[in-house]
Amino acid sequence: MPSPLPAAPRTSTVPAPPVVTRAGWGADECARDAGYPDYGRTVKVVFVHHTDTTNTYSCGDSAAIVRSLYALHLHQGWRDIGYNFLVDKCGTIFEGRFGGTALPVVGAQTYGFNTDSMGIAAIGTYTDLSGGDSTSSTIPGATPTKAMLTSIARLAAWKLNMSGISPTATSTLTEGAKDSYGFTYGQSYTLNAVSGHRNGFATDCPGNQLYGKLADIRSYAAGPATGLTVTGVDGPSGAAKAGTAYVTGTRATVRWTTATPTALLTGAEVLVDGATAAKTPGSASAAAITLTGGRHTVQVRVTHVSGKTTTSAAVTVIADTTRPTYPTAPSAALRTGTVNTAGVPVTVTWKAADDNGVRAQAATSPTAATLASSATSWSTTAKAGASTQFALKATDLAGNTATASVTRTATLLQESAAKATGSWSKRSSTSYLGGYSSSSSTAAASLTWTFKGRSVAWIASRASTSGQVKVYLDGVYQATVDLKSATTLFRQAMWTKTWSSAAQHTVKIVVVGTSGRPTVTTDGIAVLN
Repeated sequence: MPSPLPAAPRTSTVPAPPVVTRAGWGADECARDAGYPDYGRTVKVVFVHHTDTTNTYSCGDSAAIVRSLYALHLHQGWRDIGYNFLVDKCGTIFEGRFGGTALPVVGAQTYGFNTDSMGIAAIGTYTDLSGGDSTSSTIPGATPTKAMLTSIARLAAWKLNMSGISPTATSTLTEGAKDSYGFTYGQSYTLNAVSGHRNGFATDCPGNQLYGKLADIRSYAAGPATGLTVTGVDGPSGAAKAGTAYVTGTRATVRWTTATPTALLTGAEVLVDGATAAKTPGSASAAAITLTGGRHTVQVRVTHVSGKTTTSAAVTVIADTTRPTYPTAPSAALRTGTVNTAGVPVTVTWKAADDNGVRAQAATSPTAATLASSATSWSTTAKAGASTQFALKATDLAGNTATASVTRTATLLQESAAKATGSWSKRSSTSYLGGYSSSSSTAAASLTWTFKGRSVAWIASRASTSGQVKVYLDGVYQATVDLKSATTLFRQAMWTKTWSSAAQHTVKIVVVGTSGRPTVTTDGIAVLN
């Protein structure tokens, strides 16, 4: 007659892990002994084993390995598979001995301590021959995977909780075998609630590499979660910090990690200023939150399968809703460089600022350019004779943007617009602005332009034989400019001057008559209004 089911704890406040049933792995129920197995009163100790089989298996073959172990144990006269559960390297849990996963089934796994215990077998070999294990196994040992350790811990947490026993505590079992080496029949022994096979029988099982991980299994199973850390708070433009504070907009994503595997967590919460702002499954490592503008403290709280909670250290998050500003508005000025009708060299200057920091800057007109976040100037060009808008965009750490611009017109004035003194000759070439320029080698020969503008640049050609000129602005000497160059260069803006507002001015160039190289070739001036 089948044995009656035991009056034993069957419920746990720890959720049961997913288990592949005997039907799922293909157990032949006609092969085992008929009826119910023997039962203990409760599970007080979890013994961890290894199967001493290959580690090079594919997890898709795990069910077949369990069937082969079932056949082996039947052949050894154990009436069924000996272990209560088996776990593969991918963390998949298989139901072992028949009788009900929630019940204290007496297995054939730790000899005299089979009653009131549970055996979990790690599929594979986890010996460490260099660390003292025997050499009886011919299969090289492996390091157990974190997925395997996690599943063993989940089983231990679930079953031990039915008895009210902490996985980090100890329990007492009575030796039930008269011929177990090193143990005395009928004597009680204190064992860790999560022990290795070797703690209850003379064996190297479960191998040094797995045995050395039992402390991790106990910690994983008992909880609470350890190593909980907020690793970042991202705004719409990614992660950004101002000092130690994260800067975001009103929408943010909080990221975290734990040392405890997430499979042992039943849930997580993000706390903003102490109140729950988001809830996620325990497997999550990030959550989106919505913030009001201003400064906040953010924490993460996770719940272990045991029901114990862990709260992370707080981080500061600034929800920035204010756009950047331009305390110095953009302005444009002519600069030195090569001039042509399609591109008169211009420098744009400005100052962008933000309470928490500028993440990025860009130019959007007349051309697009990526600028450094700290940039205050940009070298660009303006098309001659046309109104040009120089537009900028600043983005702060939270992703807020602001724009600013200045519009100016560049004009080219050639020699025909200047008042000449002394001897000047006209030179023709497609290399000159408008196809021609003026040249003089006469000392004191001069050209004077009268114009109205905010910025001016004098333009000339350069060569190894070029001379020097003196530049006067509104009748006041400014500089002596040497045009000598190892290479021939045309349309070069050689001298510039800029004012805060447009006004009428005169620029006069005077030929120095430099000894041995007196010739000066001028190509006019550029004016920016």
